[in-house]
Amino acid sequence: MATANKNLSEYTGKNLVNISDKKFAVIVSEWNEKVTEALFEGAKSTLLKEGATAENIIRKNVPGSFELTLGAQWMAQREEIDAVICLGCVIQGETRHFEFICQTVALGITEVGLKFNKPVIFGVLTPDNEQQALDRAGGKHGNKGDEAAITAIKMLGF
Repeated sequence: MATANKNLSEYTGKNLVNISDKKFAVIVSEWNEKVTEALFEGAKSTLLKEGATAENIIRKNVPGSFELTLGAQWMAQREEIDAVICLGCVIQGETRHFEFICQTVALGITEVGLKFNKPVIFGVLTPDNEQQALDRAGGKHGNKGDEAAITAIKMLGF
């Protein structure tokens, strides 16, 4: 469903497990920082609201969305990490760079989850412009960070 028809911050309580003892790595891209900081705040507040402890939310920054995959792998290989949430924003530009980055990051994040057999969540916005990104980072369409956190929690209950 298109985000224009869904609020990213709305979710149901189905399949939510007790996460009070779960450790989450949240990898945040520094590129498009205004957007990614809002995504992080959404993910963090949702994890805390659903029972995670602040000390069990480990934030790591990477320079851009391309680096999310390696950052996710470094955290996913740690046995104490239960789930990894990757947050980034790649805004369409005038070149095909957007396509290469988005496809590579999506595939890389998927591969990390399969390699380490734990949830590695794709919380990367791929909008056409900055306003669309802001609309999905706490704006009129909710916050993709909230959605990514809930996805991690639901996958831990699978």
